[in-house]
Order: sequence, then C-alpha cells, then structure tokens
Amino acid sequence: MKTFKKIGLVSAVAFALFAFNACGDDSGSTSASGENSSLSSAVEDDESSSSINGDSSSSVIPGSSSSVILSDSEGSSSSVKGSDTADMSSSSIISDPDRESSSSSEKSSSSSAKSSSSVNSSSSVKSSSSSSAKSSSSAASSSSGDYVPYDHWAVLGPRRADSVFKQFVDTRNNRSYYYLTIYNKDHSDSLTVFAENLNIGEMVDGSENQSDNDKIERYCYDNDTTNCDRYGGLYQWAEMMGFNDSCNTKSCAHLIDENHQGICPKDWRIITAEDIKFILNSEYVMHGFEDMVTQNGFVGYNTTGFSLVPSGMRRDPLGGGGFNLLTYSAYWFYPEEKIVDGYHVGKDGIVNSSGLTSNVLLKTYGVSVRCVKVYQE
Repeated sequence: MKTFKKIGLVSAVAFALFAFNACGDDSGSTSASGENSSLSSAVEDDESSSSINGDSSSSVIPGSSSSVILSDSEGSSSSVKGSDTADMSSSSIISDPDRESSSSSEKSSSSSAKSSSSVNSSSSVKSSSSSSAKSSSSAASSSSGDYVPYDHWAVLGPRRADSVFKQFVDTRNNRSYYYLTIYNKDHSDSLTVFAENLNIGEMVDGSENQSDNDKIERYCYDNDTTNCDRYGGLYQWAEMMGFNDSCNTKSCAHLIDENHQGICPKDWRIITAEDIKFILNSEYVMHGFEDMVTQNGFVGYNTTGFSLVPSGMRRDPLGGGGFNLLTYSAYWFYPEEKIVDGYHVGKDGIVNSSGLTSNVLLKTYGVSVRCVKVYQE
C-alpha cells in the first residue's frame, strides 16, 4: 500500500486563510450542510470533471453565504459504479433557516499515522480490530442516573406490522441492529439495509479528530453516549472508510472498493448514492423522501422502513466546531471523494424537513453511517 506523507506547511497556511475568510462572514444566509462556512455551502458539481485529482469548475468560496443546494449529478472517479443521483425525483432545492455562523479557526488535524505493528507506520488503511470497539448496546449516560437503552423497535414505523424487520448482531461489540429487505416496484431487484445508524467504536471528544488508527472511534452528539445509543455514532470520512486518518486531508481514491466495507460489519458495505436512489423508488414510496424518514424528529411516513433519524452532525472547526442540527437533519457520507478549490471533501447525503439532496463536506466533519448487505437475501 502506498505510503502517505503528512500535510505540510502549505496546507496549514491554506486552512488558516480559509478560516480567516470564513470568520469574516456575518451573513444570515445559510447552507443546507449546516453553516455559512464556505466548505459546507452548496457547490454545483461540474459534469465535465472526470478526475478526482483534476481541477473542478465547482467552487467553494471562503465566506460564501450561498444557501442553495443543487442535487449532485456527477459520478466521481472514486465513486462506486453507477452512483449517479441525477434522476432522484424527490431531490429538491432547499435551504436551511437555522444555520449557525462559522467563527472558529482550524486547528491542525494531522497526526502520526499508527498501525498495529508500529506507531510510526504510515499505512493508509485503518485497523478495525474488534477488541478495541466498545459495546454501545447498553450505553452509559454521561450525566448522572441510570439510562434505559433506547427502544429502536418503537420508531421503525408502520412496516413493523408486516414483520419485515430482522435483527443482526455485530459480533465486534454485540450490538444488535434491525434491518430489512426493500424491493423495487416489480420485485425484480432488492436491497437489504440497516434500519438504524451504525454505532460502534470508542467515543472521542467532539473537539478532537478521530486519529487513533488502531481502533474504531466515534463521536456521540454533545459527547453523550446516550445520543449514540439513540441516533448512532458520528464518523469522519476516513474513519468510516476504515482508512488512516491522513486520508481526511489527501486523496485516497485508489483505496476505495466497489463494495466498500469500511467500518461496517463483515459482508456489509457503506451505503451509496445509488442505494438511496433505489430506496426512493421502491415499492412503498407514495410521497417521496418522507417515506424514508421516521416521525422521531422528522414528520415522515417511513413506509419504506428505512427509518432515517435526524442525528445531526459534528462540525469541523473550520465550520464553526461543536455539534449541530440534532432532531433537525440527517447527514451521511458516501464512499466517494473529490477536490473542491484545493480542499479534500467527501460526498454526502442530506435530509431535513424540506427534502433530500446531495452536497460535499470536509472529510473531517462527523456524520452518520448506514450499512447495506453485500450479498442480497
């Protein structure tokens, strides 16, 4: 595997300049990725761009107050084949009214790449040893008092009566997940998918990067493990992909597999944009994106059983830092990356009360993970 160099002084200066410009924006206009910060504002993907390392006509402008999101129609060279989302009939142009201003400067997110054999190893693939993953099935609250584990069965929606949900136990931490098989309208194809967000790993504080490459790490909203139990963990792009944390600030496109497992359990893979498109066009969709989301924070019908919950995000310091948008929006990374204005970003999916669309975020943001079965039932 190719050895990667750490980020140099030039990258640090670029991040500092970006943060300076972002802090100067006092606009009240906001973006659907969570902040006025340019790295979370919408970008229109250039369909003529054919290489993840090539120049893109898309722009991420420091201090931009753009609030318009355009559905992502570009197939990145690093993406899973067939992940074009241009035909998402339920995608819509939206803006989020409750965005907070970015005001923090970026602190360095680079750290020494570690491996199980040597602390100085520059291996690009992150170890996912089960021995380091802490169980979240009986989450302990960071506040006083006993915490009763959240009843995920209660939020699965009307399809519970159909007995379509099954349970899978992740042996790495003995966490149980509900999952189901979703069919297209003529039952000629199907998708078996988690009905819950992934929740595995040792919690790290939201002020830190997920940089220990010997174990899986997660953020819990507001640094409270009860939120991980209820909404799932939040993961940076490299963490989700099972890569060395240096992949958050450089291209690791050549390491992306077609059925990329990442931190999903064995025989499961990270959800793609094509999977979301399939769910949007499955047999029980009658309204649109509302049929993918629960009434647990969203106003949804959840007829598909996909059961999206508004788990919010952990923001990178360049985007203002802290946690944001719990009970308002759901975010997840796809196993795709690109470069926008010199910044390494990951493709993401976004759902809030107004619609579903696609955008890009700095890989150092923390968002939810959903897993799809590689071999369909």
